[in-house]
Amino acid sequence: MKASVRTATPTTPNTSGTPTIDETRAMKLIMEMLPIDGLSGHEDRIAAYITKQLRAAGVPASAIRTDSAHKRSPLGGVHGNLICTLPGTIDAPRRLLMSHLDTVPLCAGTKPVRDGEVIKSGNPASGLGGDNRSGCAVTLNAVLEILRRKLPHPPLTIMWAVQEEVGLYGARNADVALLKNPKLCFNWDGGAANKVIIGATGAYRMQITVNGVASHAGVHPELGVSAIAIAAVAIADLQINGWHGLVVKNGKRGTSNVGVINGGDATNVVTPLVTLRAEARSHDRVFRKKINDAIIGAFERAVKGVRSAEGRKGSVQIHSELHYESFKLPENNPSVVEAARAITAAGLKPEICVANGGLDANWMSVRGMPTVTLGAGQQDVHTVDEKLVIKSYLQGCRIALALATGA
Repeated sequence: MKASVRTATPTTPNTSGTPTIDETRAMKLIMEMLPIDGLSGHEDRIAAYITKQLRAAGVPASAIRTDSAHKRSPLGGVHGNLICTLPGTIDAPRRLLMSHLDTVPLCAGTKPVRDGEVIKSGNPASGLGGDNRSGCAVTLNAVLEILRRKLPHPPLTIMWAVQEEVGLYGARNADVALLKNPKLCFNWDGGAANKVIIGATGAYRMQITVNGVASHAGVHPELGVSAIAIAAVAIADLQINGWHGLVVKNGKRGTSNVGVINGGDATNVVTPLVTLRAEARSHDRVFRKKINDAIIGAFERAVKGVRSAEGRKGSVQIHSELHYESFKLPENNPSVVEAARAITAAGLKPEICVANGGLDANWMSVRGMPTVTLGAGQQDVHTVDEKLVIKSYLQGCRIALALATGA
């Protein structure tokens, strides 16, 4: 996830400092959580681990709920969002701490090992899964520290969301009533501990089916209509006219990509079917729709322009869906201010960021819970070179505890 970054004006430091944490316990927690598989739609094992930790710390079963977000997701899945609610010991607005449970397929089979000041996967074929096991660990650790040390705190809701990596479906379909109307909302999902991500782009995702006409490619190729040719003409149209890749038109910016193409079984058959997946992104919702429409228009023109010798033509079906809406919080939003304060109290300089990738915070903010996203030390996520910077992870744990207690 790339983001534009600038250093925020430092807030007034908290003279009491950031709450201390038991670093040994925090390290044990992340090392136990990293190897637990939790691919999107199959988060039940990591959810069970978190539930066991909460129950062992004294959280009553009635305070731990699982919603039915997975049943409203196109992916299906076996588990909903895991939600824990705690009554406050001080009179203050309810706070939400959240992170996502799922990891990408590349991280299956990870074997975390400590290498100096970082944790990496000892399995060279897998990523680490710090995205987002470290986010889950900092939120869980905050709750465990509060309960173990009986720290005063406002009412708390902690949500471990499912299916973030495949479309933010957990946050999009969360049962909002179970969250109990939090007023300050914090999400952990990537980067250094001093990042304060206040906005993110929006995206359309598209499923495109191109139908051609089959014929023998050696005997009568002129009688066929190649679905591959139609797709190629459409993509070339987008590229030539500036609607593919980085898209800049009249001062507006966005991106688009045709990322997946499938079709064809043999070289001696004019291909009758090709399926594609594409996306259009922009922080500007009107311009994002223009990019989406440009993609549709290119494929519709290509269908008209590729014909057989007999004048036959193919067809195209395009399903376009808003994957997530863009958002940007003002810098004086209470969650942004509080996050910056906690980071400053930890001795760090808050960096205000706007991301070009989607976050659970997109849907939380659009659904009426303005949410700021913070980091917990992940680097090079979604690659086999992924690592977790231990110092940054522990800083994230201290910041999470500060935000959970209001310290």
